[in-house]
Amino acid sequence: MFNQQRPDLKTPIGPSGGIGVSPAAMNDQDFSRLSAYIERELGIKMPPAKRVMLESRLSRRLRQHSFKDYTSYVDYVFSDEGSRTELIHMIDAVTTNKTDFFREADHFDYLLNDILPKARPSGGDIFRVWSGGCSTGEEPYTLSMVLEEYRRAVASFRWSILATDISTKVLGHAVEAIYEEEKVAPVPLDYKKRYLLKSKDSAKHVVRVKPELRSHIEFQRLNFMDDDFGIRDRFDVIFCRNVIIYFDRQTQERLIRKFYDRLIPGGALFLGHSETLTGISISLRSVAPTVYIKG
Repeated sequence: MFNQQRPDLKTPIGPSGGIGVSPAAMNDQDFSRLSAYIERELGIKMPPAKRVMLESRLSRRLRQHSFKDYTSYVDYVFSDEGSRTELIHMIDAVTTNKTDFFREADHFDYLLNDILPKARPSGGDIFRVWSGGCSTGEEPYTLSMVLEEYRRAVASFRWSILATDISTKVLGHAVEAIYEEEKVAPVPLDYKKRYLLKSKDSAKHVVRVKPELRSHIEFQRLNFMDDDFGIRDRFDVIFCRNVIIYFDRQTQERLIRKFYDRLIPGGALFLGHSETLTGISISLRSVAPTVYIKG
């Protein structure tokens, strides 16, 4: 079983601190330096059309540390001190973290009704799932509810989840497992009763995922662009949905092959409904919309 880990969530120390005025627009050189790094190190496409988006997402970091312009900020990010204290927060700001409970719900139906009844767990008697690009935790916690529902029907079933993301900010939220009540609206009522705890303070309107589910999940920071993920386990199921859409085709293919290597024979890969394996020559067969089986 995975060990519970909490990401290192250090507060950055800027060169001056405080809240500054709105910075001037980002110039060509600053955009070029940032976009080159983002594409090279994160695999995220950053064409000129995304300059305004990049400015918007980074403007808060500039104001927070009183940088007068983007040039000063970019110089700091790539300095020795900035690489230790600010670079990770720049990455947090530019990565996309849209997610919901039971997003693309047919995937969870397929997992519960088609995959789990046929499962032969990879970890002896442990069914292992990897949620890649887990964001603030809605996907792995949805998975945990589905897996626990199956365990209620099959008492011998055991499961664990590895949940990874590049952003320490969203991982911190995921580890806390606290959500606004409106955020859990898609969760079925019986699941809410079994797996979510309401705050004792009725004015807060928040819930928390029960510790029985949280104890099965390890959260870990991971960059999909790394040559070696440092993951040696093999998985029965990998969810990586609405992530590769942000990568160029070469990066997509390289990542799919890494997932393939980490799946057991007969393991399942779930992609987002806007993503496809068309043009990638690999032994994954389609069994449902954006659901693929190895071998």
